[in-house]
Amino acid sequence: MDITAHAKARYSTKAFDSSKRLSDEHVQAIKELVRLSPSSVNSQPWHFVLASTEEGKQTIAKSAAENYVFNEAKILNASHVLVLCAKTNIDNDYLLKVLDLEDKAGRFATEEAKQGGHNGRSFFTNMHRYDLKDEKHWMEKQVYIALGTLLLGVSTMGVDAVPIEGFDAKVLDNELGLREKGYTSLVIVPLGYHSEQDFNAKLPKARWAEEDVITEI
Repeated sequence: MDITAHAKARYSTKAFDSSKRLSDEHVQAIKELVRLSPSSVNSQPWHFVLASTEEGKQTIAKSAAENYVFNEAKILNASHVLVLCAKTNIDNDYLLKVLDLEDKAGRFATEEAKQGGHNGRSFFTNMHRYDLKDEKHWMEKQVYIALGTLLLGVSTMGVDAVPIEGFDAKVLDNELGLREKGYTSLVIVPLGYHSEQDFNAKLPKARWAEEDVITEI
């Protein structure tokens, strides 16, 4: 597979064909893409809400009312819609749960290695929490790594997508009960197949030239 060909071909879909649905195989692959995404110190500070029904999409579309009504049709006409959410805080209990997850997966050969893994993750988490005071932004950055993984990954399946930040996060958090669970919504990603009326499908990609964005040393 030439993954750069998919990077060149993918684009932000502006109009979806509501008559076309993702296969069960593609839906499962999408779940795995975001679940397996990398994150700093394996913190995985995220949750994903997948809407596959009309009712689910309508719930998400409520966050696109008023100021963001131009995004409503993308949400409603897509086959599926994924909401990428970030944790609102990471405490020591959560770090211990991640440690236990890694331990059960067999990542530690010795108890010393296990303690070292916990110490390293705690060091960086506490650095962002107390020293840099950007814990929230740090966690959001990890979710955006998952977003990039998702967008490139679905392009290899021939699935169209568009990342949407134009929505009312407070409305969506309330609709999905996210804040009570310790999460907040960051990005909405409609997934499906573009409509023939999608003007953006026919436009050329515009990116800076290699010499403008890459310096070799």
